[in-house]
Amino acid sequence: KVEEPKARSHFGSSSSFRVSSAEHLAAMDQNEKAFQKQDAVFIGSKRLLGKKSKRAMRYFRNVGLGFPTPKEAKEGNFVDKKCPFTGNVSIRGAILKGMVISTKMKRTIVIRRNYLHYIKKFNRFEKRHSNLAVHCSPAFEPKEGDIVTAGQCRPLAKTVRFNVLKVDKNQIFGSARKQFALF
Repeated sequence: KVEEPKARSHFGSSSSFRVSSAEHLAAMDQNEKAFQKQDAVFIGSKRLLGKKSKRAMRYFRNVGLGFPTPKEAKEGNFVDKKCPFTGNVSIRGAILKGMVISTKMKRTIVIRRNYLHYIKKFNRFEKRHSNLAVHCSPAFEPKEGDIVTAGQCRPLAKTVRFNVLKVDKNQIFGSARKQFALF
């Protein structure tokens, strides 16, 4: 039986977030120099130190706007404070779509947005594109060519202002880098 968090608003302490510290160490992925933990989950409860729980508590939420919370965000072990589902980031503003062209950065991808620009003199359109750096939660595993839906959030880095909300698998064969497709 897994306890569901009572308050899902902000990272305030709640009585339903109780986990023993020994269990929590095994529950979260520790692959950084600093100790990784979710801010919303209190792991120092003295009442439960002697008891062993089956599963560690995990904070997750619904970002709204009709985007479902991924299964990996609910059941995974990753810790990402910039994830819209498990971290301290709210989605507001623009919702954009684009094609993944690079996944070389850590937890950040580059998407390409194609558009048509009208030239009045020649009464025609020209193809243009813009690249956008988007934070990608470990709940998603996009590959080059996948179509990504990104939502605007607060600035997460110098050039990152968007967060991945949904990934649609690749429908393009061959190199997806220079393909022109409107979404």
